[in-house]
Amino acid sequence: MARLDDAALEEALGTLPDWSRDGEVLTRTVRCANWRAAVSLVDAVAEDADRRNHHPDLCITGYRNVSFRLQTHSEGGITPLDLDLAKRIDELAAGEG
Repeated sequence: MARLDDAALEEALGTLPDWSRDGEVLTRTVRCANWRAAVSLVDAVAEDADRRNHHPDLCITGYRNVSFRLQTHSEGGITPLDLDLAKRIDELAAGEG
């Protein structure tokens, strides 16, 4: 799968307002209601990522913040796989603010 060029990535980010670009990585931090909600979100994302065989880097910090970093490592950058996973993470995170 090919990496997205800058124009395609900027267009895609217009549909993902909670995400930003950090070099060749998409990033987002979700502030969950509490620790259990953060763990539940991580579990839900992990299950979905396993089905896709496309796994984000993630970290729980500050008790209830879950940070996500998406990149297709085999391509060294952001691909449509990352955009699809970002959209799914947004769906799973809805209501966790």
